[in-house]
Amino acid sequence: MSDNKEFIYVLRLKPAFLDRSIWTEKEDKIVEEHFQYLLQLKEEGELILAGRTQTFDEKTFGIVILRVDNELEATLIMEQDPAVANQLMTSELFPYSIAVM
Repeated sequence: MSDNKEFIYVLRLKPAFLDRSIWTEKEDKIVEEHFQYLLQLKEEGELILAGRTQTFDEKTFGIVILRVDNELEATLIMEQDPAVANQLMTSELFPYSIAVM
């Protein structure tokens, strides 16, 4: 039996980026890097799922659910997410437990 724990981090666009019309190639590139990062985490077996709401306003958010060894590992994964590291999005980590899947 695995001792891995589940964590969820919630992502929100920084308010300055809520207006998609002001995005440049830089923001588009960051989002693509973020997506590729998530795919890599999935391939490595650390990502359970990721997704976002289908709105584009101040209530918009994304989630990333991880299964990793500990909170430090989850924190490092979250902080290294290109969307977070490049300050396009804010993030908040929570211990999590999937009840039904």
